[in-house]
This record gives sequence, structure tokens and C-alpha cells, in this order.
Amino acid sequence: MSSLRHRVLPPQILLKCPKEASFCLWLLHPEPSCRPSMSDLLQSEFITEPRDNLEEREAAIELRDRIEEQESLLEFLLLIQQRKQESAYRLRDTVALLSSDIEQVVKRQLILKKKGSSLSDFSKDDHQYPSGQPLISFQANEEPSAFLASRKRFRQGISALEDDVEVDEESQGSTLLESSRLMRNFKKLESVYFLTRRRQMKAAASGKSLTRHSPLSSENGRGSMIVSEKSSVSNPAVPKDFYNHDLRQGGWIDPFLEGLCRYLSFSQLRVKADLKQGDLLNSSNLVCALAFDRDGEFFATAGVNKKIKIFECNSIVNNNRDIHYPVVELAGRSKLSSLCWNSYIKSQIASSNFDGVVQIWDVARCQLVTEMKEHRKRVWSIDISSADPTLLASGSDDGTVKLWSINQGVSIGTIKTKANVCCVQFPSDSGRSLAFGSADHKVYYYDLRNPKIPLCTMIGHSKTVSYVKFVDSSTLVSSSTDNTLKLWDLSMSASGINETPLHSFTGHTNLKNFVGLSVSDGYIATGSETNEVFVYHKAFPMPVMSYMFNNTDSVSGLEVDDASQFISSICWRGQSSTLVAANSNGNIKILEMMA
Repeated sequence: MSSLRHRVLPPQILLKCPKEASFCLWLLHPEPSCRPSMSDLLQSEFITEPRDNLEEREAAIELRDRIEEQESLLEFLLLIQQRKQESAYRLRDTVALLSSDIEQVVKRQLILKKKGSSLSDFSKDDHQYPSGQPLISFQANEEPSAFLASRKRFRQGISALEDDVEVDEESQGSTLLESSRLMRNFKKLESVYFLTRRRQMKAAASGKSLTRHSPLSSENGRGSMIVSEKSSVSNPAVPKDFYNHDLRQGGWIDPFLEGLCRYLSFSQLRVKADLKQGDLLNSSNLVCALAFDRDGEFFATAGVNKKIKIFECNSIVNNNRDIHYPVVELAGRSKLSSLCWNSYIKSQIASSNFDGVVQIWDVARCQLVTEMKEHRKRVWSIDISSADPTLLASGSDDGTVKLWSINQGVSIGTIKTKANVCCVQFPSDSGRSLAFGSADHKVYYYDLRNPKIPLCTMIGHSKTVSYVKFVDSSTLVSSSTDNTLKLWDLSMSASGINETPLHSFTGHTNLKNFVGLSVSDGYIATGSETNEVFVYHKAFPMPVMSYMFNNTDSVSGLEVDDASQFISSICWRGQSSTLVAANSNGNIKILEMMA
């Protein structure tokens, strides 16, 4: 009966209409003998109940339903109010933060302008600003248009004081607001700004400083607006550390500003030279590796044609020839996978191949110097330490990273892993540390003085990590066939596990191939399976620029219908705006970043 009751009558009827429900259950009694007869029905209270009482009960039920509906509406509106109030509180805090940051930026700008004025006009009394008079003020509730107008008036005032500065009134106002590229990426830039501020405030709350290990700080310090004490001018009217103290406030400004300026500095890649060097004797001309020597004078190519070709970069750029020939060509016995020049011995280059052999070559003498054959499977990557040019590392499909002494020709250490090792990289300032990427989707960072366990494991990619490159001593970028690059801060890995990259760069396509990765002065270049070169800056997750290769045959130079071509290798020419890129069909281009 219980089962029948729940199946026939919903619980709401049992609660709201008990008389009607009991009457129905009486009619549906499982025992036929207990069911009411017609006379029982006619004499039942439910049938004989006065009509007035029934109407009252229906009215009461309707009233109760309306009250419940109003309560539901009230609860809904209160919930909306609560959420909107929370959003308003957050928005109020955000506006307060922005107002504070705007005041800080304006203050720093005025300090720098005043300091510039004191540098050039300190001896001219008529160029001194009135004592105690503010140069420009900004109110938190001031409209941006009013503030920009005040900036215009202020700049006109500055130009009247400084005869050597010409101000074009048409170009005044906000240069950034006129940048179409900034506006196209405004939402992403905004998210990076708030991410930077949250990290800065979190670090400030924990008593840490972002200055030392800021992931956005320039490696060589260029682009910083902070003026050192040594370059300041002694001004008896100004406290000794006045400028530097105020400029140090708001430590987020310099790294974010540097990243923004660098992001807006370049907008396109221009072809400086197109290297036609197809090999008629090989059906495949896939270029697996590109590498510049220490001076950026020569670059080497290697790939499945089993040859290392050395080209003089300036000769290719300056000579507009149909075909370019290498100055040196070295022939191997197996397909080549990686190249690395020695930063100490200019003519020495190392290579690795698909047979698991690491080779050292003397380019000047066109000779093979050393072969190292301890790997059991293909070696994907090699790297020679800049800090210790006798130390070489190799990563292989056999699941090991081997450390080699170039002078001895034998391995001096082995790091064993459970998956294929696809890339290895030394930091530029140390031979005691090493990072490598693995097919287990992880990036490992080791202190080679304790090679048993990693110093840090970076977890975040969902597929094979194909490349790792150090951006600076505490920051590295990794590339994966999960379609992303990720930027990691090694100083944020105190627990040994880092699951939070600083940025995840997206825009290129990389699902199955090795497409190349290279870094230079904060810029990150990578290839794409759309046959394009993409350039990012470490400060922002969206591309700065891109360039698409034509689908051409590397031998004939004619257009071909081959949508499977992809960028296979890429390399910066030192710390410059020039890079060389190659694709899977053997086409090589020298590209330069342009404004």
C-alpha cells in the first residue's frame, strides 16, 4: 500500500490536501472488500461536507500558495541583492585600488619630470617651481577625460620651462589609448594587471619582496624607471633619497610598465632573408634544430637529412641570391635531432641523433672530435653549460638524462626518470642546475649536487613537455603538445611542487609535433602547426606578433598544396630582435621584429 500510495499520489497532495488524499486512498484500497460502496460514498463526510466549507478550504489553500510564491520571490530578490552588494564591494575596492595606483603613477611621473628639470635647469632660478605649489593633482573621483586634459596643460607648462623640448599638441593625451593593439587585447591586459597586483599585495602581506625574483623584471635591468643614487644630482633643497624613496613605492609599476612597453614596441615580423637550400638527394628536408654560435655570426641547421650545415648570417642577409650555400657542411650517419654551440670554444658544436649518439664536432677543421654512445635510444635534446663549457647534458627516449664531460668523452652522472626525456637546459649563470621536460607532462628542476631527487617539479601541462628554456636565473618557460607555453617562477616552489604557472601562453597550435622554442631578452618565440612563427613577451599571455610561412617547395621555390607543413625549429640571434626559423619542408627564413 505504501508503495502504491507514493506511486499514485505525490507527497505534495498528501501534505496540502489530506482529506482529498485520504478519500482517494480509500477508493484505491488494495483489499476490494474494504473499498467503499456507492452508499458509503454518498454518506461520506467528504461528499456531504457543506459547499461553503469546501470553498473556504480552497481559498485558504490558494492564499497559502500565493504567500509561498511571494516568499520565493522575496528570497530570490534578497539573493540578487546580496550578490550585487558583494559585487559592489569588490568594485569599490577595485576602483579604490585603481585610484591609488593612478596617484602613484602620476606621483612617480612628476618626480621623474622634476628630477629631469633639476638635472638640466638646477642653476637657473627662473626655472624653479614655486615652493609648496603642487605641479599637478589627481582626485580619485576625477574623470579620465579631465585628467588627460590636465596632463595636456601640464605638458604645455613643462614645454614653456624647457626650451629644448618640443611638444606636439596633436599627439598629446594618452598614447596607449590610441593604440589599436592595446585596445584589441584590453581585457587580457587588464587581467594581467590585476594578477600582478594580487601577487604584489599577497607578497607584501607575507613580508616578501617581488623585486628580487619578479618574473617580469628585465634580466639586465633595461627598461627600469628607477634611477640609482649614483645618478642622482645633489640638490640641497631636496632630501638625499627623496626621488629614489618615492620611486620605490609601488613595486609593481616598473615590471608591468616594462612588459607593456615591450609588448607595444613591436607589431610585426619582417623577412630579412629567405634561405633556399633544398637538398635534391633527400626526399625529406625537415629541419629539427637551429643554433647560433656565441657571437651570432654563424648559425647551424640539422635535421633528417643527416647533415649539419653552417651558414654565415650576414652574408645571407646582405646577398640576395637564389640559393645559399653553407660555409661548412658536416655529414652524420643518422638523422639529427639537436644542436648546441660551445659558448667558450667558438668552433665547437655538439649534435645528437636518432641512434642515441652524442657527437662533438670541430667546425673549423670539419672533423668529428668525440662520440658518446651510452644512451640506448634516440637522444632528443642536448645542451652545453655556459657557466661550465666542459659540461654537456643530454635527454633521451631511454628515460635518462646524462651528464658528460666533453674533455673525457664519458658520462659523469645519470638522472633516471620513468618517461622519455624530450628536452634539457642549463641556466645561463650556473652549471650546478638543470631543467628538463618529460613525456609524463612534467618539468623537473635539479640541483646537480643532489641528483637523486628534483629540487622542484612543475605540474600543469596535460601532454608531453617538448621544450624548456630559462628566461632568467629564476624563471623558465616550457612548451607542450597541449597547445600551450607556461611560464614558471622557480622561487615560488618552496615545497618542491609548483602547480601554478605565472602565465599560460596561447595562440599558436601545437598538438603533435616539435615546433621549436627560443627566448631572448624577455621575448619568447615558438612555432606552430599552422606554419606560423609566434612571438610572445613574458609579461603577457597573448602573442605580440606572428608570421606565416608560405607553403613552398624548398628546392623549386614553387607554391605547393601542402597544409601539413609546420614550423619545426626556431632560434634567436643572441639578445637581438632577429631570429631564424625553419619549417618541416626545409624552408628557412631570417626574421626581424619591426614596430
